[in-house]
Amino acid sequence: MELSERQEKILEIVKQFGPITGEKIADLLCVTRAALRPDLAVLTMSGFLEAKPRVGYTFKTQAVDNEVKRMLNQYRVGDVQSMPVVLKESCSIYDAIVTLFVQDTGTIFIIDDNNNLSGVVSRKDFLKTTLGQADICKMPVSVIMTRMPNVILCTAEETVVEAVRKIVEQEIDSLPVVKYHLDADGEEKPQVVGKITKTNIARLFLDLATRSNEGG
Repeated sequence: MELSERQEKILEIVKQFGPITGEKIADLLCVTRAALRPDLAVLTMSGFLEAKPRVGYTFKTQAVDNEVKRMLNQYRVGDVQSMPVVLKESCSIYDAIVTLFVQDTGTIFIIDDNNNLSGVVSRKDFLKTTLGQADICKMPVSVIMTRMPNVILCTAEETVVEAVRKIVEQEIDSLPVVKYHLDADGEEKPQVVGKITKTNIARLFLDLATRSNEGG
């Protein structure tokens, strides 16, 4: 729900001075009580305000939380996903590290010869390996990757809220966005079509906040 400029001002007044009567709100906005009545009715019916007889209007925080959730649930992963960085299993750890820094990414998704997702490698994985005695120029990246089915996935059709929940619960920086297909044996396999990261999510929040401020 998009609020008008006056409705936004009413909410700010109630947040600051509530409980407050309609007459006092009208005085602060320099309008008549009659002119304000439709706005107060909309805000009350929408759950932003609570009207109490002989007390006045109070602000309902839960309503704003629900509005934020409603707005976020309108967005799907496919709306905010970005291009993934993908390498073959046979790629050396050295070449993978070079790719990591050249592409300025924190995660690389590994695919097999059939272009199906087989694993994922993060900066932490590379750090652990380089601190050891391994020959990173000869060792394939598949040796250190987290293998399927232990990789947390999402699809473009999932909501951003669902993706955020996975990222938070698993304490990871990004998720591969996959599309499933049937291989030659009739088995369902995931192919990487994108990624969703903490940066993608932060940009969405910034975009929503900016549009909200412009609308207000």
